Amino acid sequence: MAFAASIITLYPDAFPGPLGVSILERARQNGLWSLETVDLRSFGRGKHRQVDDTPAGGGAGLVLRPDIAANAIDSLTGSDRPIIYPSPRGRPFAQSMAHNWAEGPGLIFFCGRFEGLDERVIAARNMVEVSLGDFVLAGGEVAAMAMLEATLRLLPDVAGNQASIEDESFANGLLEYPQYTLPRDWEGHATPAVLTSGDHKKVAAWRNQQSKALTKARRPDLWAAFLNGPHSRASETDDEHD
Repeated sequence: MAFAASIITLYPDAFPGPLGVSILERARQNGLWSLETVDLRSFGRGKHRQVDDTPAGGGAGLVLRPDIAANAIDSLTGSDRPIIYPSPRGRPFAQSMAHNWAEGPGLIFFCGRFEGLDERVIAARNMVEVSLGDFVLAGGEVAAMAMLEATLRLLPDVAGNQASIEDESFANGLLEYPQYTLPRDWEGHATPAVLTSGDHKKVAAWRNQQSKALTKARRPDLWAAFLNGPHSRASETDDEHD
């Protein structure tokens, strides 16, 4: 069964956006995944289809109403897909999360706006809050696209070369090593000689060393997790045999 993605949003015209190009669009046309947008405004109240109201307790901005949100969510009947609410206060999004989602039947994204969504519907509908990073966007649409793209490219037969997915940043707990191609010399900068040596063992060792150095320098949090994780012992053993 194809991976089913549903997006609840006030701006359905924002989709598919980048999800509608390249390998993801070809995969959708080939039936590997489907995209459905649900216009939250269509569930609004009154002549102007109001979906929000002032915050209880006072304060600036507006809050999306729980009854409106619940009606939109409940319109997607018969689904056991997780309901993801992109939110700065959520659990940080990670590659491991994308892998877990890719193994499931699909996802429902609820794209918030204004000051956010009434807490009661988040709890009542078991919504999962996920953060794209420590920053605030105008709405959840861009975050939903990013999380969905990261997930869709992991589906079987979506990527043209499965090895490119298995050998990239975060796949083994480290950042990816630097990449090079032609020309061999560009503006006085040469491709590292080891990459053109033809010695696959030396290439693998160089790439492993580069991944470790980059991770240690740029992402000390990942480096610490790597040193304490399941990858560390295997990697150290590999280095001993280089």
